[in-house]
Amino acid sequence: MLTQKYLPHYTYNDYKNWEGRWELIEGIPFAMSPSSTLRHQIVSNKIAWQLEELLKDCEECRALLPVDWKISEDTVVQPDNLVICYPIKNNIYVTKSPTIIFEVVSKSTQEKDEHLKFEIYER
Repeated sequence: MLTQKYLPHYTYNDYKNWEGRWELIEGIPFAMSPSSTLRHQIVSNKIAWQLEELLKDCEECRALLPVDWKISEDTVVQPDNLVICYPIKNNIYVTKSPTIIFEVVSKSTQEKDEHLKFEIYER
């Protein structure tokens, strides 16, 4: 029987060399393809435009589209839209918790977004 102990456990060092779009959740890779649907992109774009407008006078906060949020060595996620209110130190990934996160839920990602990633975001 295939159990957790037989599955590989990946880290950020593995993740950063992968081609394509991936998320790494507690050492398990999740492919982010095929690319988002047109509707998904339209909704995410509208959120981004509204956030940009709301934050235009704030020098600390930035609205970001999917960017790596390295939570730990074995967990890297890419929220659809997020706001951070601190300087980015490395220009590669976000390391601190965002102020707010938006996930545009689609049928193909609903289970992961509403349960697995939501639990991570709550922590």
